Amino acid sequence: MDFNTSIGIAATGLHAQSARMRVIAENIANADSTATTPGGEPYRRRVPTFETVMNNELGGRVVTMGKLAYDQSDFNNRYEPGHPAADENGYVQYPNVNTLIETMDMREAQRSYEANLNVVSVTRQMLGQTLDILRG
Repeated sequence: MDFNTSIGIAATGLHAQSARMRVIAENIANADSTATTPGGEPYRRRVPTFETVMNNELGGRVVTMGKLAYDQSDFNNRYEPGHPAADENGYVQYPNVNTLIETMDMREAQRSYEANLNVVSVTRQMLGQTLDILRG
């Protein structure tokens, strides 16, 4: 495997983790949103998926962001009879987003991003050292 290939593969990982962090940030941003109409559904948590595809240019399989899936778990209900989105029983549905889980997912995505960034950094250092040796 040459230097460009390793940087290219790490770059696809950086791109995928960056997209994952955007989805997680959207989930966190909508954690306390409600429906716009009484009895309506609020924001539904989105779950990023990944897939591997063959990249002939790099000569290997790389990771890409797949389709977004929707978390089908139940919404959270809170008794707030004065809320504009309350149903006839006074309950308001809130998104099925758990900020603790989202925070942990974000941390995992950050670590994966940093690992790919380290691959790029080390590969660049190795390339520089190789050039220094060849100049020698």
